[in-house]
Amino acid sequence: MKEEVIDLKDRIFEVFKTSAEIKIKFVEKYADEIVNLVNECCERLKNGGKLILFGNGGSACDSQHIALELVGRFYKNREPIPAIALTTDGALLTEISNDIEFADVFLRQLKALGNKNDVVIGISTSGRSENVLRALKYAKNTGMLTVGFTGAKGENMKEYCDYTFIAPSEDTPRIQETHITLGHILAELIEENMF
Repeated sequence: MKEEVIDLKDRIFEVFKTSAEIKIKFVEKYADEIVNLVNECCERLKNGGKLILFGNGGSACDSQHIALELVGRFYKNREPIPAIALTTDGALLTEISNDIEFADVFLRQLKALGNKNDVVIGISTSGRSENVLRALKYAKNTGMLTVGFTGAKGENMKEYCDYTFIAPSEDTPRIQETHITLGHILAELIEENMF
């Protein structure tokens, strides 16, 4: 029993250490791009734009989490920052998936709600989610600022994104941990810059 507890503790420390190492590698590579993105987001927000986020599964949850930090509050009591996750309307998601096509579930909403001043953030740990890629392609072609959050195998997202942030891992939980840290940094710095 005692040996099993030690093995579990070792595993816990290993996971935390790996997660931290991935995030350090990530920020060393992308710190300057994150600063540039924050500045572009703030400029677009000041010109009437909003942040539009989407993804599948855990990435859908990350989209909602980032949007709520902006619309609600991060650290400051302030006016809401316009942001929306395209993953929250169950009726709409199932209608588009059933009556049109699941691959168009974000594209259709983006066509209805997006404008050229918006920042569109597509999140896909694999970088291969067809519904995310279709929406990013449309957004880029219509002049929206496009951002991709992905993992080590998601290089193909670069084709559709002005900014592509690639977590240096193929392990989905570690990728998602990096994505939500990036989301928190964006929310914090946008809030600080705007208010």
